[in-house]
Amino acid sequence: MELARQALVEDGAPADSLLTVSVYRRRKIVRLALDGAHTAGRRGSHWYSEHHALARLLSREAGLTVHSYVYDPQEFEEVKAFGGGQHVGGERLLYDEVELPECLDGEFDDEAFARMQAQWPMGHLAWVFGVERELLLQLHRMQGTRLVLNGPGSEPGSPLDQLLRGASA
Repeated sequence: MELARQALVEDGAPADSLLTVSVYRRRKIVRLALDGAHTAGRRGSHWYSEHHALARLLSREAGLTVHSYVYDPQEFEEVKAFGGGQHVGGERLLYDEVELPECLDGEFDDEAFARMQAQWPMGHLAWVFGVERELLLQLHRMQGTRLVLNGPGSEPGSPLDQLLRGASA
């Protein structure tokens, strides 16, 4: 929780932002997102693309690689990796720059397109996590726990530790 509060300050996020935690236990994936009016909709995609303090701080403190991703189905997808508090890799794909292959038979079916998407940033991250791309794209819709970072309900002893311990079980 303290790292999330620090990230709020570093990223200049509103003080009333929440931390949303979703856990996909089958693959031990934990999704953390600073949430508020500033992260809603397409505008939120751009905010997440430019603000990575939480991922950077977590990678430094936990000593592991943290992936930050943004998916805007109209414009782009992006994955960035952080390790030891530093940006260590990633990729951004703008959809209007994608060249679709020309097929000899003139058909480019859904299967061919799905194989193509598997090579894009979100597809590669899904492969790293051992899940399907569609599951990764739906993590934000999984039931999550919204935690208050500042004000009433933000006292030490929040359910975050319990949520994260449950992810490693």
